[in-house]
Amino acid sequence: MPVARQPWAGVSSQLWPSGGMHLWPSGGTSAAHSHDRGHLVYAARGVLSVHTERGTSVVPANRIAWIPAGFAHHHRAHGETDMRIEVVPTSLARRIPDHPVVFKASDLARELLLSLTSPREYDRTARDRVRRVLIDELQEAHEQPLQLPEPSDDRLRALARKLYEEPADNTPLAELGRTIGASARTLSRLLHDELGMTFYEWRTQLRVSHALVLLAEGHDATHVARACGWANPSSFIAAFTQLVGTTPGRYRAGSQ
Repeated sequence: MPVARQPWAGVSSQLWPSGGMHLWPSGGTSAAHSHDRGHLVYAARGVLSVHTERGTSVVPANRIAWIPAGFAHHHRAHGETDMRIEVVPTSLARRIPDHPVVFKASDLARELLLSLTSPREYDRTARDRVRRVLIDELQEAHEQPLQLPEPSDDRLRALARKLYEEPADNTPLAELGRTIGASARTLSRLLHDELGMTFYEWRTQLRVSHALVLLAEGHDATHVARACGWANPSSFIAAFTQLVGTTPGRYRAGSQ
């Protein structure tokens, strides 16, 4: 049977051995922690950001995050958020990547996960069968580019801090580099070698990650485009749709 408890201040929870559900207030943040078994994380409502040493994953309602065993992480809720967790046995976890990843949630995967994480009785055989089908679905899904990697180089970290604080900043890379003591060529090389991205790709992904949060908080596309540095809403919509797979309007309607 589920056991009601509150692991973090302000969070209403029901937990059981195979997972659970947390109802988060907007802005709720967990302490850093890790688990001895990997688990799937899904936001049935609202948006979660999942922070690990590898980077930050933004998890809207059409995505499922995977956190392998032993990875230290913490969560933050953007908007009132219904967070679901499903623990994955080691035998099935071997079929999922050994690093944090975000998958696109098919309709079937979403319904399976909601069923597994609702406070209902499942006998062990039925739960194992449903969980296997869910893992089969995730194996067929593509990894989604919604994880913003965390740089390790001090110069890239300084650049990241500036853009996290001001995602609308359109300052060219050369000028940004002068403020942190590195040339545009050096920063471009570091971005390529460490993160596998160009500056444009990395900044766009950072801005889309920020846009997901703002949309979940109820802001419209025009406000979000301006807050994230796009010159006009149409450019924002195009960039957002390319990364997330749906328009900001449809995403916002589904995250409320």
